[in-house]
Amino acid sequence: MEWLLYISVTIVAVAFAFLVYYLIQTLISTKKTLEELKSTVQGLQEQVNGITKESTALLNKTNRLADDIQQKSEALNSVFSAAKDLGDSMGRINQSVRRMSDTIAKKSDERSEQVAQAVQWGNALLDLWAKWKSKK
Repeated sequence: MEWLLYISVTIVAVAFAFLVYYLIQTLISTKKTLEELKSTVQGLQEQVNGITKESTALLNKTNRLADDIQQKSEALNSVFSAAKDLGDSMGRINQSVRRMSDTIAKKSDERSEQVAQAVQWGNALLDLWAKWKSKK
């Protein structure tokens, strides 16, 4: 009966040894997996840091570009305002020239009537003078 106890203890010891062996293998495998996970997480952390730096640089460039566009837009606003003022001035000049042209045309019409009358009077005087000379 004692030998049965020794065999049972031996079986339990062998089973415990197998259990410990497989448990060690599982822990070694888990350790390798965790090391790979750690390496992957470190790589991800480096990539995230790189992306953060690039995003910050891109955001700074975008802000500078937006400021530059704003300044150029303001400069163009003054150019467009000056162009509008120039257009308004040209419109006023055109109106003045048109009024002056109308006035000149009106005055020339009035003067042409006076000149025509003067020519008629001149012709009449010449006719009278010619008649008076012929009577003499």
